[in-house]
Amino acid sequence: MDKKLRIGIIGCGGIANGKHMPNLKKLDDKLELVAFCDIVLERAEKAAAKFGTEDAKVYEDYKELLKDETIDVVHVCTPNRSHSFITIDALEAGKHVMCEKPMAKTYAEGKAMLEAAKRTGKKLTIGYQNRQCTEHLYVKSAAEENEFGEIYYAQAHAIRRRAVPTWGVFLNEYEQGGGPLIDIGTHALDLTLYMMNNYEPKMVVGNTFRKLADQTNTANAWGDWDPEKFTVEDSAFGHIVMKNGAVIMLEASWALNVADANEACYTLCGTDGGVTTKGELRVNKVKHGRQTIEVPNLNAGGVAFYDGKKGDASELDMYQWINAIINDTDPCVLPEQALCVTRILEAIYTSAKTGQPVYFED
Repeated sequence: MDKKLRIGIIGCGGIANGKHMPNLKKLDDKLELVAFCDIVLERAEKAAAKFGTEDAKVYEDYKELLKDETIDVVHVCTPNRSHSFITIDALEAGKHVMCEKPMAKTYAEGKAMLEAAKRTGKKLTIGYQNRQCTEHLYVKSAAEENEFGEIYYAQAHAIRRRAVPTWGVFLNEYEQGGGPLIDIGTHALDLTLYMMNNYEPKMVVGNTFRKLADQTNTANAWGDWDPEKFTVEDSAFGHIVMKNGAVIMLEASWALNVADANEACYTLCGTDGGVTTKGELRVNKVKHGRQTIEVPNLNAGGVAFYDGKKGDASELDMYQWINAIINDTDPCVLPEQALCVTRILEAIYTSAKTGQPVYFED
């Protein structure tokens, strides 16, 4: 391309300021941030002043932003409830879209997003930046070389002891669709499915709990929450059976009485070895008739960070996404993969509500 990509941001809250905009700004040789939209106009104005071009425009209505035919890419950084319809409108307006995780509140909404991407021929990806962490790049390389053999049992870990987000709409079921399961469980499940390269679920049994939400003096990392506003689960657990017989146990909680917290990590067990990123990356195998545990040195070189590009996971995620657009290649996170995550999460919630397992027909 002989011109810079023109980027519009829809939703200028915490995730946009903490992840999307600062890391996009680092790629100013490839792009420029030219439009900012938020239902609170002041947030859009602050974002434009900090990250935008001199002539960047601000909007309260995202549909007005989408009318700008010079915008190539849109990042959707709004609450989960609006992911689907904003993304679909952006795709229909001829924009490539990165939507913040999770893909959508429901499978039906996510499927409509995927269909819109296919219909318009525009790229769609979801913000699962943890795939770009050093340890996960290492495990993915090992899995692709079949070092673990057939992975038939896995655990997806997303457990906090006391770290309930008390800002924004995290505790609002209407806006978000759920609590820790859809917020941080989504990252752990995405990583687990990605490492297994298995996106064919057969059935799910789920349980959710709201056991600690009414407590006070909670020792929460971000201060006490308001029990009246806590309309989502505080813990959720899922038993997932894949079509090939593999089993995944998913655990997600913002507040659980455990001694050790582990988030965005997994344990994989295969026929030729296993690996866990819980605590530190450890690979276990049998060698020369002995049990072994290997702890790779992730501080040394040896991992290719996209043509020598180095940075944290969020920066690398933006780098690969922008390059996918420029080079017309697939982004790391395919919408079909993200849709599978949403489908399983919705099934866990459904199973928890009905007390029945959920079977997938296709």
